[in-house]
Amino acid sequence: MYDKKSLKAEEFINDGEILDTLKYADENKDNLALIDKIIDKARLRKGLDHREASVLLACEDSERIAKIYDLAEQIKKDFYGDRIVMFAPLYLSNYCVNGCVYCPYHLKNKHICRKKLTQEEVKSEVIALQDMGHKRLAIEAGEDPVNNPIEYILECIKTIYSINHKNGAIRRVNVNIAATTVENYRKLKDAGIGTYILFQETYNKKSYEELHPTGPKHNYDYHTEAMDRAMQGGIDDVGLGVLFGLELYRYEFAGLLMHAEHLEAVHGVGPHTISVPRIKHADDIDPDSFDNGIDDDTFAKICALIRISVPYTGMIISTRESKAVREKVIRLGVSQISGASCTSVGGYAEPEEEDENTAQFDVSDNRTLDEVVNWLMSLGYIPSFCTACYREGRTGDRFMSLCKSGQIQNCCHPNALMTLKEYLMDYASEDTRKIGEKLIEKELLKIPNEKVRKIAAQHIAEIENGSRDFRF
Repeated sequence: MYDKKSLKAEEFINDGEILDTLKYADENKDNLALIDKIIDKARLRKGLDHREASVLLACEDSERIAKIYDLAEQIKKDFYGDRIVMFAPLYLSNYCVNGCVYCPYHLKNKHICRKKLTQEEVKSEVIALQDMGHKRLAIEAGEDPVNNPIEYILECIKTIYSINHKNGAIRRVNVNIAATTVENYRKLKDAGIGTYILFQETYNKKSYEELHPTGPKHNYDYHTEAMDRAMQGGIDDVGLGVLFGLELYRYEFAGLLMHAEHLEAVHGVGPHTISVPRIKHADDIDPDSFDNGIDDDTFAKICALIRISVPYTGMIISTRESKAVREKVIRLGVSQISGASCTSVGGYAEPEEEDENTAQFDVSDNRTLDEVVNWLMSLGYIPSFCTACYREGRTGDRFMSLCKSGQIQNCCHPNALMTLKEYLMDYASEDTRKIGEKLIEKELLKIPNEKVRKIAAQHIAEIENGSRDFRF
């Protein structure tokens, strides 16, 4: 039985409910009256459930699709303004005991060079990232209880937070590691992590078990129920995601929204972020061997529908995607992107030799962080290096309540401008700095609260004179 309040994976992600949803969507994909009704509901900015959103995904009417895109763009502006949060992944270790058939880290892959960072190497990586201008990291590691125990992850987090190089500091560490216990989630919370991120890969249990034939990740229920354990462990910001291309995208889309509905129903707060990776070429992995790839237009439609279905949730897109694709979906709802990413272990401080490969997947957007920042500003966006909400305790339901009320604009907008000013002063090229200074001058005038606007302007002047780390 489908029950979104259940703590059992097969009940809150119920195969029968998903199949019924897809049938319902097929039956109504040309029902323009119903589609218009669903779009009108989405305009209320309260979100859509998985059945309503699935009808819109099945819809092929160009006029309605255009309305969905316009609405997604407006909702994105309403809740996130023109801010785009910047981050980078940091790969700690590619040792892994799982047999995931789509990931080059799988245990049987003898081509890939196995590597685990020492704490000195972690320090070198972090300094390299700080010297680019990054303030927010997402740490990644394969699942290996011997090489990558929770104690190693915790030690790395402590090292990362301890490093202050020149004006650089990593102010938020998000964690993307394998499903674990409530006790270990408590340890991660105590270590000061931001968001705990775990991709489901696929919500289809049969496919999931075939794609994960060996290792602890084979356990579908344990993996799917991980976010509940994370929240029980005190982590109130969690990030969902599926790897599009492994299973039929409409099935994954419905399952993803059902997972978000489950978290809201049980814990009172949905996911802090949703990621939308697509399977990419990597060592020992050919994406063409999977039959469920989606084209760029379908991918954009999925992004737009996620935005209108869960309007308060951040959406992440990585350098898996090209500049052109990222430009398209940023407009439709994406609020966080990575920049100058390296998916190799130790690749920031020391680029890999030609005969060495520790990367998890090929990167499609190879631009420097400065080039990405410059590009975003040329499109009218504000690159934000802000980590204030996490550091001020605005997480979980506290963040969501501020976001829903619109009050977050008086925090996020000035914080974005102040952190951009830091980047311009410490790391930007001359051309990027010139563009950024004009952008900040213009955007300051858009801060709605006069008192906040004056304080932000004062702090920006103080940053110009050498001070750092102001936040609302």
